[in-house]
Parts: sequence; structure tokens; C-alpha cells
Amino acid sequence: MPTARPPAAPVARRGLRFHPAQAIFGLFALAALAGTGLLALPIAKTGPGGAAWHEALFTSVSAVAVTGHVVVDTPTYWTPFGQVVILVLIQLGGLGVMTFASFVGLVVVRKMSFSSRLYTAAETKALGLDDVRSLVIGVVRVSLLAEAVVAIILAVQFAVGHGYAPGEAIWLGVFHGISSFNNAGFALFSDSMIGFTDDPVISLTLCASIILGGLGFPVIFELARRFGRPLLWSMNTRLVLAFTVALLLVGTVVITALEWSNPATLGALPWPDRILAGFFQSVQTRTAGFNSVNIGELNGATLLGMDVLMFIGGGPAGTAGGIKVTTFGVLMFILIAEIRGDGVVNVFGKRLSRAVHRQAISVVLASVALVTVSTMTIMLISEEDLDRVLFETISAFSTVGLSTGITASLPVPAQLVLVLLMFLGRLGPITFATALALRQRSLLYQLPKERPIIG
Repeated sequence: MPTARPPAAPVARRGLRFHPAQAIFGLFALAALAGTGLLALPIAKTGPGGAAWHEALFTSVSAVAVTGHVVVDTPTYWTPFGQVVILVLIQLGGLGVMTFASFVGLVVVRKMSFSSRLYTAAETKALGLDDVRSLVIGVVRVSLLAEAVVAIILAVQFAVGHGYAPGEAIWLGVFHGISSFNNAGFALFSDSMIGFTDDPVISLTLCASIILGGLGFPVIFELARRFGRPLLWSMNTRLVLAFTVALLLVGTVVITALEWSNPATLGALPWPDRILAGFFQSVQTRTAGFNSVNIGELNGATLLGMDVLMFIGGGPAGTAGGIKVTTFGVLMFILIAEIRGDGVVNVFGKRLSRAVHRQAISVVLASVALVTVSTMTIMLISEEDLDRVLFETISAFSTVGLSTGITASLPVPAQLVLVLLMFLGRLGPITFATALALRQRSLLYQLPKERPIIG
């Protein structure tokens, strides 16, 4: 009589020492710690000695989380070596640690292990394992091509339009090209982009780079294949494009209208520059972090509107942060379906999976809880008011990097709260929770149904 074979292990767990979410979490942590060590070296900092540990840690996490929050002035505090470290961390964080490692493996040994494919699929939100190899190559190609084009345009404008020496113009173009496409927001100017508020070439080039990076790689790849066939676009692509356009327009109108007469921001500019600056700042709230006006001088109503836009963020599986426009879009369609009394939720001619309802609600509730607790904690530690602290925490969680100017003056414990927010915001609250779970539970029973009173 043949011996009974033990049940096969699930495919997702064969040969794996860690859950994919655990591996991604650990690799991002290692990258941040490695960056901290490099930035703490005396060669990375101008002047005598090295950077303080909390300054190096904050900057490293901000870079690898493609946020752009700073506690020191990037162009004056860090040496060229330190700036290169920051740039490498931005590129690493934008591509994804696992995606970068898989690409290096493909270049060196020309193959990917099963675990590498599984981890990379989890990081890039791929739907299967068969296309991971081409996905990794595609992500790297798109990133490098977009960054190169943006870098060339910026370098030419810095040299021709603003008189920078060729070598410096090239470095500025490369740095801001990588920083913008990865939605990082790090700038090599002490006032970010305020000096170029009236320059449409630099402003619109940065905006185009940020929007493209914020769409997410799945949307970019689908547009490349089916640009002229919108009827074949997936629900994800339609949600991202529709809500990206809508939120950019709403953000531009809200920011421009509320700040139109504010002499400390848009009020001092000619009307064409006001519209340009309003659009530029609307794009930045999509998780980029550059600013062409003084954020600390914005009206309270403007800050609140930007809080909402930052919290929503950009597209999934890309360089943007926030809860993602797809999550927001799904909740909007659920609300519409409930108001209309529909039994199912339909999105652009297709029925929405019920599992997505639960995922969207979980992401939003976890994100709100994280931002709320962090805001309360920082307010207890510091003496700052709610408007500014809430703006900082949402900006950190959504990996935006915009600041009202209080980040550097916060106590170190409050800055460490922002460090944690940036890290969790890049990985996502649900990914973080999954990484901490030792194993998944499979319930073998179901409890009786009952409906509580809602509302």
C-alpha cells in the first residue's frame, strides 16, 4: 500500500524564510540604516565632524521613503558625497528595494529565484509571477528614461535660462530629475523652488515628471500598450487617470482661489504666475514635496485642503504615497452605490469585488488612526498648534515632504515620530501589519450573521 504523501505547502510559502511583506519591511529598514551610517560619516557633512545620529537617520529615512522632509538644509549641510548618498537612497526607494535587488540579480546572474520573484511581485503589486522578470526590467527602463529626459530639460534651462555653469547645471538637472520622478521633493536650493516660481519650463517639467511617477508603473505600462484603446483599459487605470485629473484640477482651483489675495504667497505675483504657482503646488500635494511659495504663510483653509489632497496621494505601485487615488475612488463608488440603493458596486462598467471593499476601508481606517495618534503625540511633545502639526504628520505619512517650517525646530522625539510615519507611509499600514504577523489565520467555521444599526 503506497505511503500517503503529506499535503503540499502553499506555493506562496515554499522555500521562503519570510513572508513577502516581512522581507520588504526588513530590506527597507536595512537600506535606511545603511544610509544613516553613510550620512553620519564626516565626509558626508560640511564643516568639522559628522552629522548627529538623528539628523542622519531622519534624512536617510526621508530619502529612502521618497518623502523630502528635512531637518537640515540639503545644499549647504551635506557635501557632494552626502548629496550622492541621498540621491542613491531616493532611487532605491523609488524603484523599490526588492525591485532594485532583482534587477541587479538579472544583470549579474541573468535569472531570478522563486523567492525573489515572489517578493518583487508583492512589492510591485504584480498580479502573477510569470511576468515579474519583464516587469522589473520595464520599471527600471521607464524610470531611467523618464529621469534622463527630465534631467536634460532641466540642465539646459538651468544653464541657458539661469546662467549656471555647465557642470553645475548638469548636476542640478540630474538631482532634480531623479527627485521629481520618484516624488521625493529633495531640492538643492535652500528655498526649494521659490526662486523659479515664474519659470514655466522648470515648473511644468517638474510637474510632468511628478505626475508621471505618481501614476504608478502598472498604469504607465498599460498606457504604453493601449494608449489609443481606452475601452480596453483596466479598472485600475481608469480610476487612477480619472481621479488624478479631477484632484489636480480641484487642487489647483482651491489653492489658487484661497491664496489669490495673500500677499505672502500668490498675491504678490502677476496673475499668470499665480495660476502657474497654484497648479505647481497642487501637483506637489500629490506626494512630491517641492514648493514654489512659502508653505508657512498659507492660509489655514489652504493647509486643510492640502491635508486632504496629501492624504489621498497618487497611484498605487509607483513612487507616490498616501492612501492612493484608487482607494479613494473605490470608497466614492461605494458611497454612490449606497446612496442609490444598489446591491453591488459598479465602477466604469465593471462590478467591484467585495474583497476590495474591505481592503479600502481597512487602509483608510488604519491610516486615519496612525495620523491621529501621531498628531496627538507630537502636540504633547512640542508646543506647536494643530494646523501645523497635522500638516506635518499627513505630509510625512503620505511621503509628501511639504512643511510649514516647523520640522527642524521640533524636539528629537517628535522628529522620530515623523521618521516612523515616513517609513510606514512608504510601506503602507497594511503591509506593515502583515509584516508583523507570524502567520495567516484560516478560520474553519463561520458565525451567525447579524446587522447592527448604522448611522
